[in-house]
Amino acid sequence: MKHFHSLLAVVSAACTLVSATPVQTSSFSTSNPFKDHSFFISPRYREEALQASVTFAKQGKWDFANRATYIATKVGSFVWVADNAAVPSVTDWLKEASLIEKVTGKKQVVEIQVYNLPDRDCSAKSSGGELSYADGGEAKYQAYIQAIVAQIKKFPDIRVVIGLEPDSIGNLVTNLSVPKCGNNAEAQKRSLGYAIAALQLPNVAIYVDGAHAGWVGWPGNIDIAADIISEIVTKAKAINPKSKIRGVATNVSNYNGLGNQPQEGYDDLVYVRNLQPLLAAK
Repeated sequence: MKHFHSLLAVVSAACTLVSATPVQTSSFSTSNPFKDHSFFISPRYREEALQASVTFAKQGKWDFANRATYIATKVGSFVWVADNAAVPSVTDWLKEASLIEKVTGKKQVVEIQVYNLPDRDCSAKSSGGELSYADGGEAKYQAYIQAIVAQIKKFPDIRVVIGLEPDSIGNLVTNLSVPKCGNNAEAQKRSLGYAIAALQLPNVAIYVDGAHAGWVGWPGNIDIAADIISEIVTKAKAINPKSKIRGVATNVSNYNGLGNQPQEGYDDLVYVRNLQPLLAAK
């Protein structure tokens, strides 16, 4: 499929769509957005790791203290926009990344998890989010996405990688028998398509959710996952014909192996290698 060029395994009611269709598209549909860039370090994660380092030092655990300091200063991770209140933080992160580039000369890539799909985690009880389709969630989600787009546009020279809505594809594959999932499935596909279309910016690369090997990596599930991802990108192209994604993000908040597990359904590297040709054939 032309709008699927790679896969990335990562350690994470009808409504009229608004008319503001982006005219620019990402330049990363066929290139590696991480190449020659340093991973932006989450300010929150950095603070927590530095606090842990101090605690270990006070306890005389110098090896752990040094490891925590290394993580705080060298290990990047995705930052999460899990509700509307977090959207202004995008500007803070991109501003910090811009400052780092100016001071150090090292290009930054800021990795952002967009995670506010209405009725998200529809099969779970603990993290349903702030938006619901029963309460105007589709229009509210579009406004949320446009707010993120507005933040990113302030920093056109900072590279951004978007991980789009973890768990969304997994629920669409396996949990349609759950009323909250099944009743909102089509609306979620529309919302995901809208997000892809709206985030087509020159400095942005988009990775859609791919759940993980233990969830959809099994025969019978993986084909459905490929079909759903293809359908969502088709919906995006209906809004913005130039819509593309860079790939698929898997294993976002799980602990599957990566090239070291012989069992089917336990290794995400095996999973993405099996998924890639299915997407390419769409």
